[in-house]
Amino acid sequence: MLKSIALSNDASKYLQVSLDEEILIIKMNRPEKLNGWTLPMMNAIKEALGIAASSDSVRVIILTGSGKYYSAGVDLGGSLKLMHPKKLRDSIVDFNQQLFDTFIEFPKPILVAVNGPAIGASVTSATLCDGIVASENATFSTPFAKLGVPPEGCSSVQFPKLMGNKCAERMLGNEGWKPNAVEALECGLVQWQVTEQALMDSATSIARTWVKENKERTFLTDTNIKQLKEINAKESIALADAFLSAAFFKNQTEFFWKKKKYLPALVFFLVRALRPIWGRML
Repeated sequence: MLKSIALSNDASKYLQVSLDEEILIIKMNRPEKLNGWTLPMMNAIKEALGIAASSDSVRVIILTGSGKYYSAGVDLGGSLKLMHPKKLRDSIVDFNQQLFDTFIEFPKPILVAVNGPAIGASVTSATLCDGIVASENATFSTPFAKLGVPPEGCSSVQFPKLMGNKCAERMLGNEGWKPNAVEALECGLVQWQVTEQALMDSATSIARTWVKENKERTFLTDTNIKQLKEINAKESIALADAFLSAAFFKNQTEFFWKKKKYLPALVFFLVRALRPIWGRML
């Protein structure tokens, strides 16, 4: 029997949720925005996971997306406000750390059903769950080096453990390798690969097995909550420092200029030019 759980009006704008035999399906539902992780989207996910964590009716979570994309990842620039440089740095650290701690600390099994392209934090957060099943339409992109920032979401440790150093470097390094579903399965990033039509049936079947087996929350690698939180904290600091570096602003200037988005390119150029002044406030 299919039932629903009650989300706030704000969260309901971003998610569809349904409860089926102790399996809570959380579907990101902003396909026109590629299910990007804006602050409201992340707050909605956090709310749904909070309800699931405290509900005796929920034993397993399936997290998926609607439309062609699983998620285009975090829109960090759209989620932060201008403020004193030191306060901004602290905000970036806190923002990133809380995002991934939400997954690390969640007490029940989470299965990620990747229906299409997954980018950035939507990939790294998936590796903090219990399993990933990928549709034939899925691709996995972590373009951190291209953006001039270090790995996040514990990927500096999780990726090598999951895939080996070679595949991890291909994804996290300058090559920016974007494996498809078959390649992701072969390298160990995902645990199941199915057709587009079979994705949710397969995910539900896996989740039902977990319910039947009374599966406890586990991680895909030989790490634990304490270790992952420590890794996340260190990566969050490194990420904040990178976001406020001259190299990052130079990278963003060139990126937007190539895209013919001249106004944001000019903004990043000016911020970089003025960095010697405001950088003293960090």
